Amino acid sequence: MNVLLDTNAYSALLRGDGAVADCVSRANHVFISSIVAGELIYGFRAGARFRRNMADLNEFLENPYVTFLPVTLVTADRFGRIATDLRAKGRPIPTNDIWIAAHATETGADLVSFDRHFAAIDGLAWIDPSEP
Repeated sequence: MNVLLDTNAYSALLRGDGAVADCVSRANHVFISSIVAGELIYGFRAGARFRRNMADLNEFLENPYVTFLPVTLVTADRFGRIATDLRAKGRPIPTNDIWIAAHATETGADLVSFDRHFAAIDGLAWIDPSEP
């Protein structure tokens, strides 16, 4: 199994959340979306521990089992498909989360996130670490 960590899952992992750590330890590979990285860095810049948080992120990204995902044309196509489907259902979710879901579907990874609105996305393998 491959996993893609949402922003809240990465943050929970660094805080020592056992459920997220279990998902990561069972994974063959871990992906981090460039969108997640942007959300994290925004939070780091708004906080008091920017250098420490950036060092932690860089160390995480240096792990050979972790891959950073840039946005590609395939990602953009997945985004368009997911956004169109959600609009047709009348189930909007935050735009960044559509991009993150696009990366998860592009890679075939299970998305690890505490955000329940991901359940509205057809074809997305989503793991809610708060569920037993």
